[in-house]
Amino acid sequence: MSELFAAMVRDKKSESLDDWIQDAERGSFRELRSFAASLRRDEQAVRATLTHYWSNWPVEGHVNRLKFIKRSMFGRTKFDLLKRGY
Repeated sequence: MSELFAAMVRDKKSESLDDWIQDAERGSFRELRSFAASLRRDEQAVRATLTHYWSNWPVEGHVNRLKFIKRSMFGRTKFDLLKRGY
């Protein structure tokens, strides 16, 4: 069942979403039924994810880079560096 979901997401096949959710809701695993219910609650967003090609990876990459720089400089600032205006 998880392989089918992974293939649906990878291949962006939104037409399989309803069938997959119904199968998961009837399944024997409580966690899978809970996951299917959460997908059902936000079905519009899930379907949009499967139909539109849009990604915020570049933005996330820049945020991650800036956070790394901030963490690496924490505690290294001395008064003379601040006084110079850097």
